[in-house]
Amino acid sequence: MSAPLLRRLPTTLVNRIAAGEVVERPASAVKELVENAIDAGAHRIAVTLKEGGRTLISVVDDGVGMSAEELQLAVERHCTSKLPDDELTDIRTLGFRGEALPSIASVSRFIITSRPSGAESAWSLEIEGGAKGEPRPAAHPSGTRVEVRDLFFATPARLKFLKEPRTESGHVADAMRRLAMAHPAIAFRLDSEERALIDLPAANGSLLEGDGQGDKGRLERLAAIMGREFADNALAIDANREGFRLTGFAGLPTLNRPTGQHQYLFVNGRPVRDKLLAGAVRGAYQDFLARDRHPMVALFLEAPPEMVDVNVHPAKTEVRFRDASIVRGLIVGALRTALAAAGHRASTTVSDAALGAFRPHTGYSNALPMGGGGGSFLPRGLAEAAAQFMAPSLSPSLGGPSARVEIPTGEIANGNYPLGVARAQLHETYIVAQTDQGVVIVDQHAAHERLLHEKLKHQLEADGVKRQALLLPEVVELGEDGARRLAARAAELADMGLVLEPFGLGAVVVRETPAVLGEVDLQGLVRDLADELAEMGDHLALKEKVEQVCGTLACHTSVRAGRRLTVEEMNALLRQMEATPHSGQCNHGRPTYVELKLADIERLFGRR
Repeated sequence: MSAPLLRRLPTTLVNRIAAGEVVERPASAVKELVENAIDAGAHRIAVTLKEGGRTLISVVDDGVGMSAEELQLAVERHCTSKLPDDELTDIRTLGFRGEALPSIASVSRFIITSRPSGAESAWSLEIEGGAKGEPRPAAHPSGTRVEVRDLFFATPARLKFLKEPRTESGHVADAMRRLAMAHPAIAFRLDSEERALIDLPAANGSLLEGDGQGDKGRLERLAAIMGREFADNALAIDANREGFRLTGFAGLPTLNRPTGQHQYLFVNGRPVRDKLLAGAVRGAYQDFLARDRHPMVALFLEAPPEMVDVNVHPAKTEVRFRDASIVRGLIVGALRTALAAAGHRASTTVSDAALGAFRPHTGYSNALPMGGGGGSFLPRGLAEAAAQFMAPSLSPSLGGPSARVEIPTGEIANGNYPLGVARAQLHETYIVAQTDQGVVIVDQHAAHERLLHEKLKHQLEADGVKRQALLLPEVVELGEDGARRLAARAAELADMGLVLEPFGLGAVVVRETPAVLGEVDLQGLVRDLADELAEMGDHLALKEKVEQVCGTLACHTSVRAGRRLTVEEMNALLRQMEATPHSGQCNHGRPTYVELKLADIERLFGRR
């Protein structure tokens, strides 16, 4: 049997193959088209969907527009205006490949209409399944309109993988929100089935200038997308290192979520999902959050074009840095500096949740019975109160507070103590303090745990990590690549208390370990380090393990719940909290105190 002859694939088939990489679903097409509009200098971008983008995607912008000649080139593969010097190391636009329009047009019924500013008329071009027509005059204002109908009609197999319209619309909305975060000066609107999913006006020009405390325009845009509670509890980030600049906002640790979907990361205005950046955020917060909780952040990294490679993946959601350690160090350092500057501050959501728990329930725990039969049902709050009243013998007897202090109100009115002055200790667990504006309730164990943790970390930084020599050095088999990575970082690892050296071709021998680790699975520790060095190129993993042990020690040696404190001890704890960074949350991200404003308390009792 003779071998088949080599041949060149038809252009239409080549475009459909490329579409499989560039256009995964309607959201991918919208992302590419909206990025084109941004690159074209648009001030307003409107997107319309039908059936989640399956039957119609319409993107309209007021950008620079294109002539008839440019329209014909725009839908050809690898035709672009965004690489004037043919230099892939100096990319300053969101698009640059020249693949999006021909790829989308090859799998849909595609119409593009455009009019340059100052031109007498617009021009329109139709493409059906890759078959291109001729430009013809059309009526359209300055800018461009792209209509994508019957997406994937030319590749029916791809249609089977699309989800229901609501799900696809959600993916489109997520892609647009990410782009809107990075470009607050542009107005964005998304309509689906005649319902507005996104309607974000352009930020006021004066707000975009900033006030020295962060970009107000960007924060307003983030508040509209991530919620007002994020804006109320966000810390401004602005740091520089070796040509890189990091700006944006990071939420307080007590404002956290069970997943990382509220972490938005951008590189040169481009939304990315990058393991290095996400790992840096995790490393910065790992000392303040439990492993299953994630912070809310929106970070914008400005990098020299020659120091970052965006030509890694057709979807352009992944990037590669020439020196990843600079980027990771910048992110971790900037976030930890901002968190330290926040001092003992905790998010406002903590007090809001407490007030919500105090308010009486107006709903019913069960449906009211119909007709005259059946038992009676009471509102949940009333039912609980009735149960306590009818069974007083089941309730513990109330004793007086274990400590009480009477201090002249003048000392409180001075406002010198943000956390107030101790008034009582309840149930040998909670300290009640009075401030000039309300009441603070402190969890004594959580607060002291954070204070001890910070003290242990300070001692480690001041005196260095004490080492413990192994009686019998331990050999760890890693493979050639893993052993080489660890050997290259041996000096840095020694600074953290882990002394190792190469042992043959694919192993290392460990001679000393950080004393604070105590008994540790050395084989697992070293292998984890090798794996994370391969992924992150940094030694943060060992720091995490040392600091995690610090947290464990602090938890076991701190003031336990149930211990009666003297007045002096309670006030000393409050003063230490005010002077200690991160004291608003314990090592697991839980709040150490709740502040209730007097005005809110008065509203609970109908005084306001």
